Amino acid sequence: MIEIENLSTAYGKKQILNGLTLYADRGECVGIVGPNGCGKSTLLSAMAGVLRPKRGTIHYYGKDALANHKVFSKMTGYVPQENPLLPELSVYDNLRLWYPDKKVLEKELEEGFLQLLGIPVFVKKPVSKLSGGMKKRVSIGIAMAGMPPVLILDEPSAALDLVCKEDIRRYLQIYLERKGTVVITTHEESELSLCDSLYVMREGKLHPVDKMLRGEKLTEQFSKTDA
Repeated sequence: MIEIENLSTAYGKKQILNGLTLYADRGECVGIVGPNGCGKSTLLSAMAGVLRPKRGTIHYYGKDALANHKVFSKMTGYVPQENPLLPELSVYDNLRLWYPDKKVLEKELEEGFLQLLGIPVFVKKPVSKLSGGMKKRVSIGIAMAGMPPVLILDEPSAALDLVCKEDIRRYLQIYLERKGTVVITTHEESELSLCDSLYVMREGKLHPVDKMLRGEKLTEQFSKTDA
């Protein structure tokens, strides 16, 4: 469960988040769209504990994340737009940095979410030799270390091929079915279809989108400007 109230932050004199509020329950997918520079990535960074807002509160399952930063690491998995992997290491070694228990990692590769992501096929490869889609799968796998109840994704399918986009969508569907909560910024129609609630970010706040505007109309509206 996510409870965000009155979240505000600024870069210099420019207000980015302006008293933003967001609620999400278990098993719910929240989609956020909006033009470049509107604050989507800033919001997700704050939700993941990477950026500390100037005002407001963030609670996960009733726990105050801003008062206790450990709540972020226990409750959230974060997939930023930028690749967080160490290119000189193998996929396995990158995973080991986030899965301290080797037995847990091996089990995930054999039958868990890492297996669903198709990572065992290229787990021994160096990250420098991976395609963009493979890197994104590993990034999601890292975010899932410890099986956090909240998954935060910033444009997870950007610049990926259709097969990889569908694989990621299928993975998110399974995560939601297991009562995980997803917050995602995207303009991919297939990912928008997963969303139980959808918002446009404008003037530092989230504005709900009517269900009738979803699908092609919404995709067309933001396909050239969303990030």
